[in-house]
Amino acid sequence: MQKQRHLIPFACLTLALPVAATHAQTIKDSAEPALASPAETSSAGVEAGAAPASALPSWTFGGFGSLGAVRSGEKQADFTANPLNPGQAGHSHEWSTAVDSRFGVQLGAQFDRNWSAVVQVVSERRLLDSWQPKVEWANIKYQATPDLSLRVGRIALPLFVTADYRKAGYALPWVRPPVELYGTLPISSSDGIDASYRWQLGGVKNVTQLLYGRTEIDVSRAFRAKASDLSGLSNTASIGALSVRASLLSADLRINYGKDFFNAFRHFGRYGERLANRYDASERRVSVVSLGFNYDPGNWFLMGEAGRINTRSFLGDKTAMYLSGGYRIGPFTPYLVAGKVHANTPTWVRGIPMRGLRPQAAERARRLNGGLNAWLSMISVQDTVAAGLRWDVAPSVALKMQYDRVRPHGGTSGTLINVQPGFRSGQAFGVSSVVVDFVF
Repeated sequence: MQKQRHLIPFACLTLALPVAATHAQTIKDSAEPALASPAETSSAGVEAGAAPASALPSWTFGGFGSLGAVRSGEKQADFTANPLNPGQAGHSHEWSTAVDSRFGVQLGAQFDRNWSAVVQVVSERRLLDSWQPKVEWANIKYQATPDLSLRVGRIALPLFVTADYRKAGYALPWVRPPVELYGTLPISSSDGIDASYRWQLGGVKNVTQLLYGRTEIDVSRAFRAKASDLSGLSNTASIGALSVRASLLSADLRINYGKDFFNAFRHFGRYGERLANRYDASERRVSVVSLGFNYDPGNWFLMGEAGRINTRSFLGDKTAMYLSGGYRIGPFTPYLVAGKVHANTPTWVRGIPMRGLRPQAAERARRLNGGLNAWLSMISVQDTVAAGLRWDVAPSVALKMQYDRVRPHGGTSGTLINVQPGFRSGQAFGVSSVVVDFVF
């Protein structure tokens, strides 16, 4: 039960552009259907506008995968890149292949000049059902004009810079996206509709996207998180080697976990009522805002993002950011990453005042206060610096090695899960990773 308590709170809250021009061109040449976004593939057909009727419908098929191993120096918890993934690197296993390994395939269809569809299925380690494949994308698109498109179905959330390819490791310069930002919101798609419009202002090219939908997460056999009335706005602007994406998203979050716990607070008068109203996550409006950039003139790249995720509950209000840069020397790309996440709300509270309570009531209050603070201690406060090397050993294969120095602090467990009683906040530890990424 202790392990489950550390997994569920983080897992209840879960969301482009080429990272590097050289790598992106290689990907496009070798396996475009596997990694290109549906917007890119179908709009390209409209722009070309010359597909003969006899050639339609046309089909594309591709895939991507990552085979990785991770070792964490923290033995009192498990390192993971995604709270919906058990990770199992550190306390559970000396080395874990679950953190970064995945396999995906994508099938695309162009029915005519206006209608297209895409389905993407990804297999990766999850809290439930182990490696069972999951439909990541499944949508139909209508290209109303060369600049306006509409989609319905399961669609990638346009929240971060790597939104359209965050699961395709070959398209990334690192072993994994920085966990301080991407780990705070691991959901990458929603079921609904969206509209995208391309426009230009001076020399700046823009793509503005509106979306509306919903999503669900099975955290365990008994607990489920639902995000409904999910609405968002995103704009990607590019000029020369610079691209910038700004996004805003909000949703009604409902989870069937912790309601009885917070109802117990309400028996302790106005103080308990205030705490329950503040931290109960059974029905909350969640908001996310992010801003990121990528500058890539060819031989080197610099990119960074910042985002704020406010759940208005015990799940926390967090601000996360990272900055990364790398330099290409032939097939080799050494890179550095610095990431940070901090809490905008307290990670410890006094809780119910126990002065004047009868012994039995005081003991109940003590346990409730302890349980609440245990949850608040899982609001991530963490710093990471990392160094890595990417080696493009073949046009469709890249070997990456990365070392992270991770420091959870502020009395929290950072982005770690499966935290054990012997864990001590504030102690830095190392994470060694090696991964082979490929596309086909």
